[in-house]
Amino acid sequence: MADRLYLSLWYPNFRLEALPAALISVLRQFALVGGKRVSAASAYPINFTEPPTYQRIYVDTAAPTPANPAEIDPTASKSAIENAVTEATEQLHDDMAYEFEMRWQLWALEDPNAGFSRLNLRPNLQEDPLPNDHNSDFDEPTFADPDTPWKLRTHTVRILGFGPRFDVAGYEQNGHLLVDFGLDAPWVPNQPTEGLEDEPLDEEAQIHIQQNVEKLLAFTLLVEKHCGISSRLLWTESGEPLAEKLIARLQRVN
Repeated sequence: MADRLYLSLWYPNFRLEALPAALISVLRQFALVGGKRVSAASAYPINFTEPPTYQRIYVDTAAPTPANPAEIDPTASKSAIENAVTEATEQLHDDMAYEFEMRWQLWALEDPNAGFSRLNLRPNLQEDPLPNDHNSDFDEPTFADPDTPWKLRTHTVRILGFGPRFDVAGYEQNGHLLVDFGLDAPWVPNQPTEGLEDEPLDEEAQIHIQQNVEKLLAFTLLVEKHCGISSRLLWTESGEPLAEKLIARLQRVN
């Protein structure tokens, strides 16, 4: 069964005034392994059952450039990390959570019948639409062998910062900042159905899973090295350790 993957970050002597700078720092590290711009930003009051008091979806930087310069959205530059965080956190409150969406490309096994689950921290939101496969934010090429079932696909990552009174001090459990990577399928694909043995991984699958894991580890290590955190925790919604799931999955090879 698919599981959700998170990275919780805690800071020493953390204060609300430091939240925007902490968010910018983590988003910058993500930009080194993924997209360079923020695709959406939101601010939630009290807890995630409340509607956002601020929400902005930025211009799709992959869209074709209009022939008429007057049609170009002059606010497109606000999707830059510093601008997006500054705007979303302009009204900084200790009972708010601030969320920023960014994108990266991961290898995925094509499965037209695959389903998705929802982040339990945000029960009021609807399912995400399927991601746009093309994004000019990425330097990494998306083309591959057309005959392989493995494709580079764009995945959304949500990076959240919590005020100390949001969701009754929810930061104590979730972190001052929380990174929601979405479903863990890019790292532990082809989860076995209950009562049925999963198929073994072939060599190509192992290579692409390893590349996804390397990108995840690169981001985690960048945050640890450059963001001044005191502790971090990579965890899954089910509570099952990702490393153990990955090891068990990779041991089943042809």
